[in-house]
This record gives sequence, C-alpha cells and structure tokens, in this order.
Amino acid sequence: MKLKLTVVIASVREERVGPSIAKWFVEGARAHGQLELEVVDLKELALPLLDEPQHPRLRQYKYEHTKRWSAIVDAADAYVFVTPEYNFGSPPALVNAIDYVLHEWAYKPAGFVSYGGVSGGLRSVQMTKQLLTSVKVMPIPEAVTIPFFRNFLGPDGAFTGGEANDKAASVMLDELVRWASALAPLRAARPT
Repeated sequence: MKLKLTVVIASVREERVGPSIAKWFVEGARAHGQLELEVVDLKELALPLLDEPQHPRLRQYKYEHTKRWSAIVDAADAYVFVTPEYNFGSPPALVNAIDYVLHEWAYKPAGFVSYGGVSGGLRSVQMTKQLLTSVKVMPIPEAVTIPFFRNFLGPDGAFTGGEANDKAASVMLDELVRWASALAPLRAARPT
C-alpha cells in the first residue's frame, strides 16, 4: 500500500496562483509514482476562524467542517504545503487550519512548495515550520522554492516549473517517502 501525501493549497485569495502551482507539483508527484495523492484547497474547505468550543487535544469536535478536516489530516502520512508569503509570514488560512486539530498531525513529515518575489516564500515556510513542530510534524529541509513565480506563468495562468524546480520536487518527494516510512511506527502507536 502506498503512503498518502496530502497537498494543501494555503492561499485563499481571489487572484491566487496556488492552484496552478499545486497542479504542476501534483503532476510531477504522480509521475514520481511512490505516493497516493490528495489535494486540499483551503479556500474550498472554507474553515471559519477556529470556532470549536473544546480544545483540539480532546478531539470532541462539534462542527462538520472540523470533523471533515480532522479526517483529511488524520488520513495523511505526509504533507506538502503550497504556500505564498503574506506580510513576511504564513497565510492566515494555513495558520488557522493547523490550529484546528492536534493529534491528527503527529509523526508525519511535511515539505513545502513556496512561491513569491525575491524570497520565494521562504519566510512563510520558516514561520510554518515552527507551527508544525508544535503539533509534532517533522518539516524536512528539502523544498521547492520559487522566486519570481510570475516568470513561470503562461498567458493562461498555468505554471510551468523549470528543470531546477522539477529536480527539487523529486528530491523532496524521495525524502517525504523516507521520513513517512520511518515515522510509520510512531503513527501506528498514536492514541486515538
């Protein structure tokens, strides 16, 4: 059975390019062939600002949107976050999504496909890594960083990564498989 990789599109703005970049990444991940894939768009998921009455550590969810998100996060063996940088940090929708659940995240690796201007979204990645480690996710150092992403967009808005992006994605996917496999015994022993 293949390990399951959940690709999370973090931007929820109207004029975002996250879905286009995620599509490019997912095509490469399918060609890589070692992971089962699920794509989650936080805009479509539409989680309200954390609204559960109980702390996430209790897993006593009241709302269907939380139960749906819990099931998605729980089912994954690894994550890739496709993220821009908002004001030198993580997109608020991503911070909210991480905070919604707790135990479901534990003992899984995460990689990043970040994009932006000159920094390529790296400050968002650094901030998100700190949040993820607090919920026991292992952010790996291998990543896809896309500075000046607009240079890779076609007239139709489709993203086409270059050779360096393709290679970085392949290396990151190899590492996600290694980490997800190594962490499998810890995931199996998690309390429910």
